[in-house]
Amino acid sequence: MSFLFPSQTITFDAALRDLASGSPKARASAARALGEVDDDTERRRAIDALVRALDDDKPEVRSAACASLGTLGEHAKVPIAGLIKRLDDGAPPVRQNAAIALGTLRAAEGFEPLASALRSGPADLRFQAATSLAEIDALRAFEHEVAALADRDAQVVGAAALSVGAIAAVHGERKDAALAALAAKLDHDDRGARFEVAYALAELGDARGTKILADAIPDAERSWDAVTALGRLRAEPELMTALAHKKTTDEARTLAAGRLVALGESPKARKALTDALMHRKVHVRGIALEQLAEVGGAWARPALDKLAKSIKGSELGEPIGTALRAIAEREGA
Repeated sequence: MSFLFPSQTITFDAALRDLASGSPKARASAARALGEVDDDTERRRAIDALVRALDDDKPEVRSAACASLGTLGEHAKVPIAGLIKRLDDGAPPVRQNAAIALGTLRAAEGFEPLASALRSGPADLRFQAATSLAEIDALRAFEHEVAALADRDAQVVGAAALSVGAIAAVHGERKDAALAALAAKLDHDDRGARFEVAYALAELGDARGTKILADAIPDAERSWDAVTALGRLRAEPELMTALAHKKTTDEARTLAAGRLVALGESPKARKALTDALMHRKVHVRGIALEQLAEVGGAWARPALDKLAKSIKGSELGEPIGTALRAIAEREGA
């Protein structure tokens, strides 16, 4: 069958042809497009072509091939050897995408090469290896992640901290070791690393990084994660700060309002949630609806009905209905 890529307007056969003999730009575009194949027969042919493209002389083509193989491998078997080879690629985007693909594929054969990369690879690869190792085999990765908390690169420390927290959150037998290792890094000299450590501690229910999280509320890049972690800690004063702070992003403020309502009566938080239903950005309205589906009560019905009848609610019919049904179920209970 002929496969038409919606964003590329290129047929499957044209993508194969371009990948084999097109210009560097066309080859890279074709490699990205082949990652969107959804037909089983074409997917197999695409994988074969992308594996060959891993040896292309242009890094942008190799990088795109790695990324597409990771995507396709969620539905079909992908040969791993070529991706492992690319961990030693001289171009950072290629080796990073190779590591990402190995993690996405949960490729057991990639564990040791990634562990080696985490110990002694370039910083950009160490950073990605910290995440990918945990995806492949979390328990086996734990000691490697703890060791990486001593890495000389702050971003690697942050990635390792998040992996340590995520692993211990699922495997409770590692919690004590994780808490001790993470707490020892709360005074890291890099602000970003300290934040990731505090976030990981919060994931484990440990509040020792609360101040670090609260201090990040005005940071647009970290505001959402800060509020997420503070919500997990049920840190009401800090969530109230997030609700009131002028520099809190609209998304994080809406999330903070939902977390405060979940903690108890809060007229200010309720108003912030219902006000967010009429926000100019549709995704903020969507966040408010998600929160109301979880914590809303009868007090939210008028605002939900108003949204349903307005132009701003025209593309949100399903989540509006979900929120209203959830409220009705809670009232019935």
